[in-house]
Amino acid sequence: MTEILLTIYKVLAYAIQIYSVVLIIYILMSWIPSTRETKFGKLIEKIAEPYLGFFRKFIPPLGMIDISPIVALFALSLISKGILEVFRMIILSSLR
Repeated sequence: MTEILLTIYKVLAYAIQIYSVVLIIYILMSWIPSTRETKFGKLIEKIAEPYLGFFRKFIPPLGMIDISPIVALFALSLISKGILEVFRMIILSSLR
């Protein structure tokens, strides 16, 4: 049972890290608008925009600066720490 929980924990941690990297790539692509028109750019947009769009509803841009991606990354970090901490507690309790 513990091995299964550890495997789920690791997969979740890697998935969150990969999604964070995808978000950062998407944010960096905004500096070069033509990159969003490529197939790769459209794929990254389909993956990242639903999550970032949620934050854009509540955080308007400040002039030409959009801080919602920063808040989105911070929120993802907090969410991942919370989820992973819950898994860690479950794993530790199952070892006792």
